[in-house]
Amino acid sequence: MKFKGSIDINQPREIVTALFVDSKNLKEYQEGFDRKELISGNEGEDGAISRMYYKNGKHEMELTETITANRLPNTFEAFYHHKHMDNTMKCTFTALDDNLTRYETEVEYTRINWFMPRLIAILFPSIYKKPAKRWMDNFKNFVEKQ
Repeated sequence: MKFKGSIDINQPREIVTALFVDSKNLKEYQEGFDRKELISGNEGEDGAISRMYYKNGKHEMELTETITANRLPNTFEAFYHHKHMDNTMKCTFTALDDNLTRYETEVEYTRINWFMPRLIAILFPSIYKKPAKRWMDNFKNFVEKQ
């Protein structure tokens, strides 16, 4: 399953990408984000592996992020692993003018190995798209307040 999204942010690309790459800002736009811990490599560089922790009520989730290509301020690509699924994400940042940046994302779920998430992906694919769209909207609001 693959989906794309985009949003225009009223800030220069340099500001947008600086706020995007700083993991301290994740809590500002990703609901449930708790913390990110570097496991290996250098933070933000190709090959860096980190664990990301999220909380949603009593539920906790742990992801492993592997940066596959950090070409900021142009693009950022990563692979995310969870015990039940894997996905890739590519983010592109395009300066539309001096104070307007287009943020595009492409997410592809490459493995869903648990019955319920697989069934939900088939019957209700928007369930996977909505959080990504919400996080993009939240990111835009966060960046534009800076």
